[in-house]
Amino acid sequence: MADEIFDLFGNPVRPGKGQRGRPPYAATEKDRNKVKLLLALGWSNPRVAAAIPVSEATLKRYFRAELKERDQMRDRLDARRFEIVMEQANAGNVGALKELTKMLERSDLMRAGQRMEKPAGGKPKTKVERLGKKEQAQLDAEAAGAGDDDEWGSDLQFPGMVN
Repeated sequence: MADEIFDLFGNPVRPGKGQRGRPPYAATEKDRNKVKLLLALGWSNPRVAAAIPVSEATLKRYFRAELKERDQMRDRLDARRFEIVMEQANAGNVGALKELTKMLERSDLMRAGQRMEKPAGGKPKTKVERLGKKEQAQLDAEAAGAGDDDEWGSDLQFPGMVN
């Protein structure tokens, strides 16, 4: 392993790189973890492939299981963060206790927001009838003159003219 060559970013240079023919790709656990992290951060497939660095086809071939679980990766990352902070808090780390409190507050706010989006009693929301462009324009035109006189105010007056 001491003979292994690394590029500028710390990625090992595969044997045969720069020679004729395509060198075989071997997915490492480090690459798998990097793909999981980048998926948790919401990166697209081309961006993840460029970060490893492999082609998008190679990414899809060797990391199929990770790509299938793209939607769960963020939750897994957050769960792991909670786990680490909780371990540190249990060990008596005061900074970890403060961070745990912040994380719990953010989680509670997120849950409250999700509850507010759901209708009360679990009943589905009634569908609001949408108007077309012409119908909406007609309603806007009818309502425009029906408001207060102050609503239009100076827009309808010429300079120097008194009403």
